[in-house]
Amino acid sequence: MAGRSTSWLIRPLATVVAAACIGGAPCGLADEVDDWVGQLGAAQFARREAAAQSLVDVGKAATGPLERAIRGGDLEVASRGIDVLRQMLDATDDDTVAAAEESLDRLTADGDGAVERLAAAATEFHRLGRSALAREQLEALGAVFRERPPVEGRGLEVELTTTWQGEPADIRQIGHLQQLAVVSIHGVPIDADTLAVLGSLKGVQRIDLFGTGAGPAEARRLAERLPDARIDVRRGGRLGVSSTAFGGPCEIRTVEPGSAADQAGLRSGDVVLSINGTDVASFDELTAQLGECAPGEVVRLAVARHGGTADGEPERIECQVRLDAW
Repeated sequence: MAGRSTSWLIRPLATVVAAACIGGAPCGLADEVDDWVGQLGAAQFARREAAAQSLVDVGKAATGPLERAIRGGDLEVASRGIDVLRQMLDATDDDTVAAAEESLDRLTADGDGAVERLAAAATEFHRLGRSALAREQLEALGAVFRERPPVEGRGLEVELTTTWQGEPADIRQIGHLQQLAVVSIHGVPIDADTLAVLGSLKGVQRIDLFGTGAGPAEARRLAERLPDARIDVRRGGRLGVSSTAFGGPCEIRTVEPGSAADQAGLRSGDVVLSINGTDVASFDELTAQLGECAPGEVVRLAVARHGGTADGEPERIECQVRLDAW
């Protein structure tokens, strides 16, 4: 209707932000936020939608009032407020995302039954979406994913090798993956921020870092943050053998063609006795010793080879091996 007043509509956020008080802070923003929160329960659809969008635009500053309103007992307001928090999870502002996540986590942990379910559903929906997007982006950059029978709900493995084409910042997408059980990074440099992301992967079962630049200190920090996970950090020297023995003599079962071990003449059935003069009692001990060696480093191995002598006794063979890189 011509001339009809539109004063009931919510003022755009830009109008509020433009009205700056001393020190540059938005003048009256807290009152505006409270007003928008109140209008989530308005009868008019347009007012509810405008209020919700304004709260999304405000971001972090609106999360506290929103959380209080969600706990206020009105299920309709709670549902709309939780949806606003869910939309904030897609913000480009890290502080807003973190504040929205914290609010939803609190509501999931100690809200009443209906609110708890709504908050949990919003969080799960967002995390599944982020997980799918992260996997797509990691795969496009060369990461390899495998699915294995889940243990305690986790069965996803991700592996990054020298075919990886991304940057350290791209690796941090691993932190968004759901049901992640194993992370293997071979021959790809990682930075402190990536290590921090790996240390936040609660529930992960194993992390292998071979030739990433991480060392014993980083391994200790990861082990402290993830006490239930197996952490295997190696400098990157690679022999190219495997074993099926559990404990006992360090018997080589397979030698990878073209590997450092193959070029040095090692064979399936050889038993490694020592490395660089240090006795080796099991394949795990050999692996631990090799983990401290860098690619290109030369190591001295002593092995026992059966059938190498006329009397049938094992033949002792010593050789030098220049290690490959993972």
